[in-house]
Amino acid sequence: MDEKEAPRVGAAVKRRRRALQLTLAVVASRSGLSVPFLSQVENERARPSRRSLELVAEALETTAGELLAAAEASRTVDVVRSDERSPGMPPGVRALVRGRHQLHALEFTGEQDAGREFQHRNDELLYVADGAAEVEAEGRAHRLGRGDTLYLSGGVRHRWRATEPGTRLLVVAIGDHVEAEEE
Repeated sequence: MDEKEAPRVGAAVKRRRRALQLTLAVVASRSGLSVPFLSQVENERARPSRRSLELVAEALETTAGELLAAAEASRTVDVVRSDERSPGMPPGVRALVRGRHQLHALEFTGEQDAGREFQHRNDELLYVADGAAEVEAEGRAHRLGRGDTLYLSGGVRHRWRATEPGTRLLVVAIGDHVEAEEE
């Protein structure tokens, strides 16, 4: 199969490897493929040939077909309409991504005052769509206006509050259930 037809199976390979609690080095040893190549496959920077996929599958105690099926099942396209309510969310909070995915995104509208402090294990981005907010992070106050963003790396303690009526703040993060890795 050529590069354009080669499947994107990185996430499925990584999930299977982690489920078996194997390191990339172990999978490389079992498959005869290199650690850098396997890392590129898992991070969707390289697509394995049919033979390489079979070697990886064998090393992961599964089949190429099962890895392909897992990869296909994990591909999702979902539209969340602006007028949809998010079950289980308090008023003024709306999930922008349904389900449990690597990407977690919420929209906060109105006079939200998240006075309590937060600390997430993974990175987070706050974006002010309308209005203004104040974010306290690492002992400093940051005033954000419409169109401003604030990036917080994993582990940074922070709190925020809307400072204008009608504020809409979008919070986009890597889900806490995902173990993000530095490259």
